[in-house]
Amino acid sequence: MVQHYKEALPPNDYPICVTCGTQYSEPRASCPVCLDERQYVPLSGQAWTTLSRLRSGARRASVHPQGPGVLGIGCEPKFAIGQRALLVKAADGNVLWDCVPYLDEELIDIVNAEGGLSAIAISHPHYYATMVDWAREFEVPVYLHTADRQWVGRSDPVLQFWDGDRMELASGLVLYRPGVHFPGGTVMHWDDDPDGLGALFSGDIIQVIPDFTHVAFMYSYPNLIPERPDVVEAAAELLAPLAYERLYGAWWDFILPRAADRIVQDSATRYLKFTRG
Repeated sequence: MVQHYKEALPPNDYPICVTCGTQYSEPRASCPVCLDERQYVPLSGQAWTTLSRLRSGARRASVHPQGPGVLGIGCEPKFAIGQRALLVKAADGNVLWDCVPYLDEELIDIVNAEGGLSAIAISHPHYYATMVDWAREFEVPVYLHTADRQWVGRSDPVLQFWDGDRMELASGLVLYRPGVHFPGGTVMHWDDDPDGLGALFSGDIIQVIPDFTHVAFMYSYPNLIPERPDVVEAAAELLAPLAYERLYGAWWDFILPRAADRIVQDSATRYLKFTRG
């Protein structure tokens, strides 16, 4: 059984930033994630909500298949950044890749009907969301790269920090740290997906773009700050040995269905050409 901290606020009343969806352990005036140059505070100013308010009836669960053995999880209408999480039906148990702020009884029932969770792994701080609530509900650990530890808004023993560039999460599932977008920016490789061709889960560490022929590497997406060329070059080198046909991006249906490993390498080459001249 997972051990938890005793916290002062009632369940579901921890403050959640309306702009980025990050949950904090106590009320505060500002959101550090949004004050960072990779995110933003809207002109209307800082605003807060709670999981109780999100569950009050205006939203409901949104669950749709995203690929073989992969189920997308989110809410309608979308909230904050609008990403969707992915339930990956791996051999050793379901893994939730990335996280969303919304969690209600319908979602809990759906995930349990699929076999529950064995672990949660998250690509970067913009998707930390209500990860502690998810982990407590399904009694599983959350794996985060230690390089991004400073961005955790609500500490809990369910959070497990890993170091280095590679960590085996389970049989067939390995976490890699390309370090794009954030120093701990993480992707997950699935080498025994149902098609047997491999898949890469990238969040927006590697961003699928609208023409689906290339991917992008950005330090900040909303503020259009490109990633440093040396970081992109090192990321491409780290991922070069991996084989994967599909790549699952951060948004609903933003998926490269074929030749994704070649597309990532070609995109890195193109990026370095334009940024280095």
